[in-house]
Amino acid sequence: MDMSAPSLRARVRSEMSQEIKEVARRRLAVEGSNLSLRAVARDMGIVASALYRYFPSRDALLTALITDGYEALGKAAAEAEAAVPRDDLRGRWLAVCHAVRAWSLSHPAEYGLLYGYPVPGYAAPQETVEPAAKVILLLAYIVIDGAEQLEPLSSPVPEPVRTDLRRLIDQHPGDLPEDRLDRVLIGWTHLFGLINFEVFGRLESMIEARAEYFDHHMGLMADLAGIPR
Repeated sequence: MDMSAPSLRARVRSEMSQEIKEVARRRLAVEGSNLSLRAVARDMGIVASALYRYFPSRDALLTALITDGYEALGKAAAEAEAAVPRDDLRGRWLAVCHAVRAWSLSHPAEYGLLYGYPVPGYAAPQETVEPAAKVILLLAYIVIDGAEQLEPLSSPVPEPVRTDLRRLIDQHPGDLPEDRLDRVLIGWTHLFGLINFEVFGRLESMIEARAEYFDHHMGLMADLAGIPR
C-alpha cells in the first residue's frame, strides 16, 4: 500500500495547523483573547474560509492555543523539577515555581489567554482540564514524595472544604491527606496570583525587587506546605 500520499497530506495539514497557531499567537499579543479568524487569515494572506478546513471555529482555534499553552507551561515546569535531586523537596518546589514564572513572563500573551480575563462566549472544553492540572500535580507529588519529612500541620480544614479535597484526591493516584492538599492548593493559587500581578502590571510602583519578592513568597508557600528548609 502506498502511504506516501496520505502521509504527505497529514504532514501538510500539520504544518498548516502549526502556522495558523503561530500567527494566532502573534495576534494574541495585539488583540488579547479577542481573537478574530478573519484577522488571522488576513495576516496569512488567505481567505477566512480556508481556515475552517483546519479549525472549524474560533473556539476550536482558542482551544488548540489554550491546550498548547498549558502543555508548554507544564513541560517547562516538569523539566525544571526533574533537574533537581529527588531528596531536595524545597529545591523541587521552588524549581517548579521559578519555571512557571519564567515561562509566563516570556509568553505574556499566551499566559493571558490561560489565566487572564475569560474570553466572552467561550467555555473551555473538558480536553483542557488535564493539561491545565500539570503544575498543581507536580507540586502535589513533591509533597507526596516527602511525606515522611514534612513538618506537622496544625490549622484544621473546614469539613465542607475537606469534602472537596477528598473528591480531588480520589481522582488522582497518590496518598495525600486533605490538610496537605489544602496547603498545596494555597501555594498553587498564590503562585499564579503573584504571577498575575506581575504579568498584568499590578506591582508597578510597588515592588521593584520582583525576583526577590517572588522567591520570598514561594519560600513562604513551601513553609506553609510543611516542606522543611
